[in-house]
Amino acid sequence: MKDIELLETEMDKMNEQLPELRHFILPGGSNAISYCHIARCVCRRAERITVQLSEESIVDEKVTIYLNRLSDYLFVLARRIGNDSKIPENQWIPRV
Repeated sequence: MKDIELLETEMDKMNEQLPELRHFILPGGSNAISYCHIARCVCRRAERITVQLSEESIVDEKVTIYLNRLSDYLFVLARRIGNDSKIPENQWIPRV
């Protein structure tokens, strides 16, 4: 549980210094930002596999919660790296 709390605390600290999120963010901007998004994708995949496994076997729910929080942390980290590096976010704006 402490690991989950640490991720949430660190995300809160980073979010305090970031502009409000008003659009979906597309991956990219720099190598470091892209690596965070790739790691987030891998983490989300592990989360989906863990959820699927939990339907067939016993899985501690903390594992699923941790993977979810970790993927969120990686997203916020990507935003923080971009913000610190003055790289504008690649926003997805729907064509409606």
